[in-house]
Formats: sequence, structure tokens, C-alpha cells
Amino acid sequence: MAVAAALGSLAMVALGTFLVALLLRWLWDVLLAVTRFRATCHQLNKFPTPPWRNWLLGHTGMSTEQGLQQVDALVAWYRHGCLWWGLPWLPILRLFHPSTLWPLLSASGDPSESLPTPSLCVAAFVAPKDKTFYGFLKPWLGEGLLLSSGQRWARHRRLLTPAFHGDVLRAYLGIFNQSTRVLLPLSLLTLDTLQKCIFSHDSHCQERPSEYIQAILELSSLVVRRQLQPLLHPWWLYRLSSDGRRFARACATVHAFTADVVQRQRRELARLGHQAWLNGHRGRSMDFIDLLLLTKDEDGHTLSDEDIAAEADTFMFEGHDTTASGLAWLFYNLAGHPEHQERCRREVQELLAGRDTADIEWEDLSQLPFTTMCIKESLRLHPPVTAVSQRCTEDVPLRDGRVIPKGVICLMSIYGTHHNPELWPEPEVFNPLRFSPENSKGRSPSSFIPFSAGPRNCIGQSFAMAEMKVVVALTLSRFVLRRDTARPPPRRKPELILRAEDGLWLLLEPLVGVA
Repeated sequence: MAVAAALGSLAMVALGTFLVALLLRWLWDVLLAVTRFRATCHQLNKFPTPPWRNWLLGHTGMSTEQGLQQVDALVAWYRHGCLWWGLPWLPILRLFHPSTLWPLLSASGDPSESLPTPSLCVAAFVAPKDKTFYGFLKPWLGEGLLLSSGQRWARHRRLLTPAFHGDVLRAYLGIFNQSTRVLLPLSLLTLDTLQKCIFSHDSHCQERPSEYIQAILELSSLVVRRQLQPLLHPWWLYRLSSDGRRFARACATVHAFTADVVQRQRRELARLGHQAWLNGHRGRSMDFIDLLLLTKDEDGHTLSDEDIAAEADTFMFEGHDTTASGLAWLFYNLAGHPEHQERCRREVQELLAGRDTADIEWEDLSQLPFTTMCIKESLRLHPPVTAVSQRCTEDVPLRDGRVIPKGVICLMSIYGTHHNPELWPEPEVFNPLRFSPENSKGRSPSSFIPFSAGPRNCIGQSFAMAEMKVVVALTLSRFVLRRDTARPPPRRKPELILRAEDGLWLLLEPLVGVA
């Protein structure tokens, strides 16, 4: 009995000691976290801070027209950037000037280095995408270029870059022309184009419903809704909700379609062999899946089916809504400025004069200088993606001596940079001549970043620009665009992409004498 009692006492002492040790470790971790947070705040205090809304919400605003007007006011007052508190424990640096953007984009660790020389590959590791804002997309897009980081991102970026070479894009011009003949709505036009370019699949989604296309549209909508409902941010709660179940079903639809295409084309490649596969594609363009199946890294390793599917899903997500948004706002801006619209139309008509076909060819894209200026000015005024968030994995020094601390979220405000009066006088005015060769001289590349910038810029930007040029050229050759004056001016709504709250409503009047 005495031995048992002694052992019981020892067990209690051991348990007590263990619990005390756990408590001390927890207190030590808390002390370290508080110390690091205080040190971070000390560095962040060197950045200007607007007044808080209240003690709990910090500066948290709304994704509305009012929110973008708030950004305009911030940029007018804090020209280079400011500190923004999402919550009392969540500091965010909002940056909207090349002086603060470029050190983050280059992130060489040496602020004295001249701008063109920093290693962009290093920058991708120092300032990867922030998982707080992009994590909701992970079950849908997997480890594609948008969400991956580190060595995986670097390898995939190298392997995917040839798929966006000019010689590859040239072969897609026929698809751009074909899809534009149907034209509306723009979101279905861009989805139709992408399905043909990625999968060689013609869903006729502009003319009839497609389960795959509907799933993509639903996923985009559900991600936005979840962002606006903090209670559904934890995955375990979201899975239990009706939206979470719809999200899972839509993901399953998209993944099944992509996996089926990848596996079917993989089997065909294995059956025919590499050379016979290439011979079979002579005279017709290879799609995105074809190119990824054939690509190999320096060690001769190919991408797995899962890798290819993730990249295809990422390309579909990033390519359809952004391009549709860019086109919609471009049409809206041209409809409101008939003098610019008419100059674009004359440029297209002169280009197509005397031809048997009205199709835009690859060589034509460089022969539309004013149309290109209008596209760029519209992307400046209404960038499809208004901001990109990154989180620093190490301290990033700025040229003025301040430091962006390790672990801090940096919101690269594309909208704010494009509306910065220090970079763009009268930023709310639609003026395509800003992008004339003479007016572009001496301008920092970081002042115009509709496709982001640095190593993690949009790999498909040449694809998007080519598609936009074809769509606007063919549309203006057939129609006059006018704004619907019966409707109030649109209220902008920045979600995953920049939308209008009730859509953009335009009148398309057929040109006289055009079939």
C-alpha cells in the first residue's frame, strides 16, 4: 500500500511537472511572439498610417465603389504607400508606387543594386503569394503556378514558359477569330476560347449550356461569397455549409473533366510514341495539354498528370474572367469616347482593306498601335485584378532606409498604382495617348502593372493581349458601341476581378454596309 501511495505521489508530481513545463513553454512562445510583433511594429511605425475606423475593425473596408474611392483618397494623400490594419493583430502594407513596389518585386536584399540587375528568381522566393488571400482557391486549383511556391514554382515556370511563346500563340489566332464571331456574353467568349486552346474541346458554350463551364462560373462566385463571410473561412466549417458542399461538387466536376482529357491524351501519346504524335499534329496547332505532356526538365523528367491538370485548371481560372473584365471595361471606355473608338475603327478598316477575309492575323497585331494604346489605357483605368498580395519571407530593405519586415503581408495595389497622380496626371481621365512612344519615355515599368510584375507576373499576358486585340478589332469592324444612357453610371465592384455591380450595359449598332 505504501509503495502504491508513493508511486501515486510520484505520478502526480510528474504530471504536475509536465503541465508546468507545458505552461512555461507556452508562455515562452507567447513572449517570443509578442517580442517579434513589437519589433515588427517598430519597423512598421515608419510607414504612414491613416486613421482607424474603430479599435476592432482597424481599417477594414468594403469591396465596393466606395472602397475604390477610398483607395483614390489614400493614394492622393500617401503617394508611395501606407500601413493598413485588417485587424488589431494583422498589419498590411499597401504599396502603390515604384519606389516601394520594385524592392518587393526584385527583392535582391541589396537596395543599392541598380534596378535591372536583381535576380528575379530570388524575388519569387523572398516574396511569394500570401496564402491568407489565396488559400480559398487551393482545393480547386491545386499546386498550379498561381498558388505554388519555392522550387516547385520555379520548375513549373521554366517548363510552362515555352507554351506561351509567340510561335505557339500564333496558332491560336484562328480560335480567337472564330469565337469572336459569336461574341456575347464576354465571359462565355473567353471561356469558349480557352477550352479550345487548352483542351482542343469545342463546348459551344456561347450557344448552349455546358456543365464544365457552369462549374467554373459557380466556383468563382462561391470563392467571392466565402471571402465576404468570415465565419466560413475555417475549412471545417465551410465543408459543413451548403456553399461548401456546392463548392465540392463543382470542384469534382472540373477535376473530372480535366483529368479525363489529360489521361486520354497521355494514353494516346504512349500508344503512338513521341515522333508519331508530333507527325499527327502537323498542319494543326497543339493545345496546352499537348505541350505540357511533351515538356521535360533538364533532368528529362516530365510533368505528372496531377501537375498538368493543376496548370490547366489555373489557366482556365486566370484567363477567362480577367480577359472578359478587361474587354468589358475596354468596350465601356470606347463607347464613352466615340472619337477614340472611331480612330480605332479606321485603323482596323485600313488594315483589313482589300482582303478577302476579315480575320485578324498574327502579323496584324503589331499594326494596331492606337488600338493597343486604348487597351493599355483601359487596363490602367480599370485593371481586371486590382491588387496582389505577397508575404515576405525575409526583411526587404527600401531605398529610403525603411524595411518591410519579414512575415508582413504586402498588398501590391495595382489599382492604386494606376491611379497615382504622381505617376499619372489626371488619373481618372481616359487618355490613350499616355501610352504613345513619346509619352512612355522614362516611365518606370512598375507604374503600369495590369499583369503584375517581377518573376510572378502573369505568364499568359501575351495570350490575353492578343485575344483582346482580335476581339476589339473584329467588334469595331462590325459595330458601333454606345453607352445605354437609360441606365445610371456603373458602380465598380472589386472581387476576384473588377466587375460592375449591375453589369456594363452597352448598345451595339451594326455598321451600315457591313454584312
